[in-house]
Amino acid sequence: MFSLSRKDLVALVVFSAVVLTMPIWLSPLGAAYPGLMQKFAIYAIFAIGFNILFGLTGYLSFGHAAFIGVGSYTTVWSFKLLTMDIVPAMIFAIITTGVFALVIGYFSLRRTGIYFSILTLAFAQMCYSLAYSVLTPITNGETGLLLARDDPRYLDAMLGAQANVAGLPQPTLFGNSVTGYTGFYLCAVVLIIAFFVSQKIFASPFGMALRGIKSNQTRMNYTGFNTKPYMLAAFVISGMFAGLAGGLLSITDPLAGAERMKWTESGNVVLMTILGGVGTLFGPVIGAWLIKYFENIFSAINTNMLNNFFSFVPDGVQSFVVTVLSKFVGEGWHLTLGLMFVLIVVFLPGGLVEGFHRLTARLKRRKAVPDGATSVQPAE
Repeated sequence: MFSLSRKDLVALVVFSAVVLTMPIWLSPLGAAYPGLMQKFAIYAIFAIGFNILFGLTGYLSFGHAAFIGVGSYTTVWSFKLLTMDIVPAMIFAIITTGVFALVIGYFSLRRTGIYFSILTLAFAQMCYSLAYSVLTPITNGETGLLLARDDPRYLDAMLGAQANVAGLPQPTLFGNSVTGYTGFYLCAVVLIIAFFVSQKIFASPFGMALRGIKSNQTRMNYTGFNTKPYMLAAFVISGMFAGLAGGLLSITDPLAGAERMKWTESGNVVLMTILGGVGTLFGPVIGAWLIKYFENIFSAINTNMLNNFFSFVPDGVQSFVVTVLSKFVGEGWHLTLGLMFVLIVVFLPGGLVEGFHRLTARLKRRKAVPDGATSVQPAE
């Protein structure tokens, strides 16, 4: 059950090392903050789950933000009604989102192609509107669902866990705080587990069936293979990953709001997956990290920082360069992201992972050909 091929085991070890050493290699990039690294890990989980549906089956969902929102609301309600321990909250978030995805998937998967995408988008927008207005008693509408000191927390009250708590209680893991670096390593471990599950799905007969559906669903149907249960299972698993990500967002920052269900959040996970590489194990993770880095660090670059960076060039050139580059940083970071997205889609349809494979293949060919030996000469 937990066995992996040698190749996948090496990939898992390398991936775990990269994730657990984030505070070291992100420090020179100015991104070694616990809060930001938590986002790197959480959105990577979101993208890994989305890739199970989009990457393996080719079904493009524009409504996965709804599952993030459901996971977030479920987690906060678990904190308010039961206990501040995160284990029940994560379990409830995954189960609730799975049931929710089952209902949406049942209806959405009755159509394919663009109609499937539009249906998922419609469901997500309905969820956003419900959370924002109709379900205000449950979601607290525009304000968002927050913790309160007088929340019942029946399980904690039974165990006396909140008797001497001052101020608002914080999420805990078996009584230990999960703030700061502890919160990051919690998210990092969950990310590694999510990556492992993704590896198992990719290598399983279930994953092979999903690839067959992506390749030619009509042919599989004609051979008597019922693809619907496989599609629905992939949709539910993908939704549960998103619910887990939503739960972790509320664990690291105990609130839930309707803005997490916006269609832009669904669009972001599509960008993450395509930028990194659809259908690959590492691609969605790389895409998620890249976009979150742009959103949080690259967008903070301002004109003064550019002037200081180009202070070594003559004044006229400095002014020209800073004027041009200032359009691509700060509030204009979306322009840089859009340009990068266009270039990758046009020249690297397989995303950054394809670019890496092309580069390594070229280096191997150059290494295999000795210096001065440009081509094979025929014998005379």
